[in-house]
Amino acid sequence: MKTLRDIPIGESARVKKLYGEGAVKRRIMDMGITKGVEVKVRKVAPLGDPLEVTVRGYELSLRKADAEMVEVE
Repeated sequence: MKTLRDIPIGESARVKKLYGEGAVKRRIMDMGITKGVEVKVRKVAPLGDPLEVTVRGYELSLRKADAEMVEVE
């Protein structure tokens, strides 16, 4: 299983599945990360947390824990 956290800087991936329960999954979906959407990794902080991604035309910062809940292809 490949997650959003595994994507190198500058690469894009398509969301395949979201993991998580209840409010956590809903929060990720509310940020625009849903099944089938294209996500591009823009930057990663020096210690690896958070990641900056582009989704639906805007920049978004995600914690590593949240990025691990997003399976991509």
